[in-house]
Amino acid sequence: MKFIFWGRDPDWRAKLARICVACEVFCFLYDEVMPTYYAHSENERGDWNPLRLHLGGVAERARGFAEAFGAGEGAFLGGLLHDLGKYGDLFQERLKGREKGLDHWSIGASVCLERYRSSEIAMAIQGHHLGLQWWDRDELRKLLPLELEGNVPGGRRLTGDRGVLLDRFRADGLTLPEGVARTPPDAKSAAAMLDLRMLFSALTDADYLATEEHFDEAAARMREPAAELRPGVAAEVLDRYLQVLAAGTDSSSAVAGLRHDLLEACRAAATGAPGLFTLTAPTGAGKTLSTLAFALRHAEENALRRLVVVMPFLSIIDQTARVYREALAEMGDGERYFLEHHSLAIEAVDGEGQDARLRGMLAQNWDAPVIITTSVQFFESLFSNSPAACRKLHRLAGSVIVFDEVQTLPLKVVLPTLATLSHLAARYRSSVVFSTATQPAFRHLDEQVRRYCTNGWQPRELAPEELRLFERARRVRVEWPQRGERVGWGELAAQFEGLSQVLCIVNLKRHARDLFHVLKPQWGEDVFHLSTAMCPKHRGVVLAGVRKRLEEGKRCALVATQCVEAGVDLDFPAAFRALGPLDAVAQAAGRCNRNGKLETGVLRVFRPEDEGYPAGVYQQAADLTGVLLNREEGISIDDPAAFEEYFRMLYGITKLEDRELREAVLTKHFPNVREHYRIIEQDSVNAVVTYDRERYEELAEEAGRKRLSRGWVMRARPYAVSCFRREVAGAMVAPVLLKDGAESSDWFLYLFDKHYDPGTGLCIPKELEYLEA
Repeated sequence: MKFIFWGRDPDWRAKLARICVACEVFCFLYDEVMPTYYAHSENERGDWNPLRLHLGGVAERARGFAEAFGAGEGAFLGGLLHDLGKYGDLFQERLKGREKGLDHWSIGASVCLERYRSSEIAMAIQGHHLGLQWWDRDELRKLLPLELEGNVPGGRRLTGDRGVLLDRFRADGLTLPEGVARTPPDAKSAAAMLDLRMLFSALTDADYLATEEHFDEAAARMREPAAELRPGVAAEVLDRYLQVLAAGTDSSSAVAGLRHDLLEACRAAATGAPGLFTLTAPTGAGKTLSTLAFALRHAEENALRRLVVVMPFLSIIDQTARVYREALAEMGDGERYFLEHHSLAIEAVDGEGQDARLRGMLAQNWDAPVIITTSVQFFESLFSNSPAACRKLHRLAGSVIVFDEVQTLPLKVVLPTLATLSHLAARYRSSVVFSTATQPAFRHLDEQVRRYCTNGWQPRELAPEELRLFERARRVRVEWPQRGERVGWGELAAQFEGLSQVLCIVNLKRHARDLFHVLKPQWGEDVFHLSTAMCPKHRGVVLAGVRKRLEEGKRCALVATQCVEAGVDLDFPAAFRALGPLDAVAQAAGRCNRNGKLETGVLRVFRPEDEGYPAGVYQQAADLTGVLLNREEGISIDDPAAFEEYFRMLYGITKLEDRELREAVLTKHFPNVREHYRIIEQDSVNAVVTYDRERYEELAEEAGRKRLSRGWVMRARPYAVSCFRREVAGAMVAPVLLKDGAESSDWFLYLFDKHYDPGTGLCIPKELEYLEA
């Protein structure tokens, strides 16, 4: 088809372009060829990506994502303007390899700020390559037309004059809206930052997907069709599974009755409106499946679209994922329905099959109805400023988000975390569930949380008090140490005599190693060790072996640090626990007589002669437990009121806020928030160890050939041990090189095989103890 324009209408280019876009035809001009501007260079088919198609496609995608939370028009505008600078001649030259050092994003942010007075949309545009920056009036002023030229970050150059760029934009058949209907961001800092991140997420995910569609059409086709939660169907599938499970249980009738009552309470509570919830129930009460039942029925009742499960430790994520997959096996859709996003699951992505590739792609933006992930992955994305980390966040709108063992959340990040989750529930129609046997007294922080968001923290409890869950769940008798009583490792080992299966949890890795070696002559191959001195892959193998021995009734002694406590499904008839935080003691009790097979299990709490604790809040909590233990009335782990008192006292003696993080949140400085918000202390490094020599060699070879990459990091994590950062001894580790040839400060290859013990993991000799925890 040929269009010929004989007249000299000044808007002829725009009119022609709109006809071309509508008809999807190529245009041939009679007297002059209309220039084509490109967003991306040629793909493997030799096709270039027209800029008008890219901008229009990103705008529509972003609007579709953001309509879930009422920000569709703002996201659409962001999509239209995010690559406005690519209309510049300099950028078109860059696509041909003739230019570099250009800024194609700031001009669109500047137009948005000048014309629409929307700082949040402007910042989302500015950040879609750089990451979100400082949301500050003086910083935003640098985007205004008169100041932009001298304030382009990183010494880059703008790609052209804004008037010329806008003329070309209009000539390409694109039109900016007259105005944008939007909900202003919340006035409080943490809430406002979430509002911007959600808009930013919609824009960046749309941009990533549009770019993928151009360069990798096969990948784009693989994403379709997306699976849906179908919560009503899933709830019926779960009900059938639970019926079969109840019929074949080997738990006592008392435990079975407890689990049934909790399940029914969660089902009944599911009819409520979205919001904040807690589920406080004793260990072994069936919280995992009860929260799943709640989530599915709640999603059906409120038209929610996704379930996200957040776990604190890799040691428990595999067992939870296995339960979910078994319970919802009838739902089909394979990897499209159930997505695991954590380092152990990423191992499976390191393959060549279509399923492996699909898992990796879906993990990028959480495009699945059921997602299970780690606290580190979830929270450090929620408080990030980078496009890659934030692109998944828009999926959280209209979701049920279940946090397991939330007492593990570091106290220094609690206030901005609670504020952000509160706003997520209030503004984005999500439901947040905190599930644990030792529920922190977060509701008493409501007033402090309101400094960061409008709604504060006032959750609803799913398990009514009249169920008397903790009273009915008393399956363990706790024997506390006498005042001043201390016990050595040899004396403690003697107390294991006559026991065929026993668990002992200590506070430090060196304590676990010492006791393991004391027990080794007596127990031989029947004693096992578990701590974070072992890489995640190693810990998983040990846990599987211990579970198998317990099920088969074989002799088994497990010495572990607190990594075995929260949520790990183990059932020992007898347990020992070094005196520590009260919630840790209660969690240890949850690994004893878990299924009620004995009339009463016994947990013996002891103070080791070589007493010691991890520094910081852990030691403060352990000291507080000791103080409470010495009171005349003693202490109980079966009384939720005791934990409320304990946590309130702990908040009173503990520094709840990190000064630098607080300042970054209150001033809405996105890069600084990302730097200071850490679930795991930042003074640690990752050492890839030789637990699996073949895998170690593969990772070392790949690191030398391709340097450090996101994919390499994900594949390396299952074989890495996290260690405190000290002064690096070059003879012991080799730093992994970054792509620019510089040495990584966070990732190392551990060089000595003999320092990784097959029983106890990484043990650095004292004279080389620069890394040791």
